[in-house]
Amino acid sequence: MFTNLLFFFSLTLWLLAGTGVLHLLPRLGTGGRKISDFFCHAPGLDVVVFYFTVLPLILGPVVAGWLGLLLAVLSQLATLLIWQAIHEACHRDAVQGPRIIKVINKKFGAWRNYTALYVTALVTPVFWFVRMGELIVYPPLVWLVHLPPYKTADWINVSRQKFSGLVGHDLIWCLYCDWMTGVWSLGTEMLRNVESFWCPIRFFCEKKCENCSIDFPDVNNGWVPATATMTEVAETVEKMYTGPEKPQTWFGHPSRKEEKKLTAKPDSIGSDH
Repeated sequence: MFTNLLFFFSLTLWLLAGTGVLHLLPRLGTGGRKISDFFCHAPGLDVVVFYFTVLPLILGPVVAGWLGLLLAVLSQLATLLIWQAIHEACHRDAVQGPRIIKVINKKFGAWRNYTALYVTALVTPVFWFVRMGELIVYPPLVWLVHLPPYKTADWINVSRQKFSGLVGHDLIWCLYCDWMTGVWSLGTEMLRNVESFWCPIRFFCEKKCENCSIDFPDVNNGWVPATATMTEVAETVEKMYTGPEKPQTWFGHPSRKEEKKLTAKPDSIGSDH
C-alpha cells in the first residue's frame, strides 16, 4: 500500500515539476524562449505530449501492473486539477471575467460540462496513434512513391497559451483541442494523398460522397464516377501523376494550381488583359 501511494505522489510531483519547467523556460532569456518555442511545435511538442500523457501510462503498469495504470491515470488527473487551481489563483482577474467554462456551465450545468469534457479525454489514445502513423507510416511513402512531404511543425503546434485571458481550466482544454486539431488535420491531408493516389474512384453511395467531400475534395474534383471503367481509372492516374520525380499530391492540392500558373502561356502582345 505504501509503495503504491509513494508511486502516486512521486508521479504527481514529477508531472507538476514538468509543468513548472514549461512555465519557467520563457522567463530564462532568449535561450529559454527558444527552448520553450521548440516545445510548442513538433517534434518538441511530441516530447511534451509523450511526457504528460503516454509515459505515465507506461510507468504505471511497469511499477504496479493494472493498479499502477489506474494510479497513473489518477496522478494525471490530480496534476491537471492542481495545476489548474494554481494557474487560476495566479490569474484572479481573468478568472473573475468572462470565460468559456462559465457560459457552458450556465447553458448545460456544471456536471454535464465537466463530464462531457472528460469523456473527450478518453479519445486521446486515438490521436497518439494518428500521430504515430504520421511519424512512422507516412515518411516511407514519401520515399517510395513520392507523396509530398510536410513540415509537421506547421500543423502540430500549440499557441492558445498566448491568447489573453485564457487561463486554468479553459486554457488546458483549449491546448488539448489545439494539439488534436493539428494532428487530425495533418492526418487528413496525408490521407487525401493516399486515397487519390491509389483509389481515385467515387463511391456508389452518393450520401457518402457528399459527406466525405468535405475532407476529401477530390471526390468532386477528379475521381472517376462509380459507374466508370477501369480503363478510365487508369487513364486518370496516368493523367494526374505525370512524373515520378514530382511530389504526387492530391488533385486539388494548391501546388497543382501554382504549377498550372507557372506553365500557362503568357498573354500575347497587345492583349487587353
